[in-house]
Amino acid sequence: MRLDITLITIIVTGIISLYTLYADQNLLDKLILRPFRDSKEGNYYTLATSGFVHADFSHLFFNMLTLYFFGRHVDMVLGPLGFMGLYLASILIANLVSFQKNKADANYASLGASGGTSGIVFASILFYPYSKIFFFFIPIPIPGPLYAILYLAYSYYASKNRQDGINHDAHFYGALTGLAVAILVQPLSLIAFIQYVFGAFI
Repeated sequence: MRLDITLITIIVTGIISLYTLYADQNLLDKLILRPFRDSKEGNYYTLATSGFVHADFSHLFFNMLTLYFFGRHVDMVLGPLGFMGLYLASILIANLVSFQKNKADANYASLGASGGTSGIVFASILFYPYSKIFFFFIPIPIPGPLYAILYLAYSYYASKNRQDGINHDAHFYGALTGLAVAILVQPLSLIAFIQYVFGAFI
């Protein structure tokens, strides 16, 4: 029987997130990324742990729903170890950027698996460029490569404005990390992706 690393990741994240949300708020605060506090106290473990806790149930639900739909596609190409390596790298790099940019802001905090899920989505688009993506509440299928461009453009723009309380840096850098790791592990996938894009859109 093949290990379903996507489902395991969803279950583990769900248990930790729900427990900290509804049973132990003190633990939730310890696991959240707070760059100002963490740089003073040396709590660098939060670069990883903040990816396994969420602000509320809807935050958890949408991240895990995204992981459910895209995770297995990445697992099929990279296997369980490759999947986890890419997922964790996307969380860590995305959070490291947020950490460095916000060390002087005592009020800044970040949590959620968005960096990891963004990395998984972009790896999936690289491996399966012909896939169509249905964005939430938009009933029109978007070609994967086009979705990737729009996602990066919006995340970059939103990160410069920072008016909605969402860590768009995590989305942007998590996506780029996932893409970079996927190319590093499967370099031929980039060639196939470029050939598909040029054939489909040019």
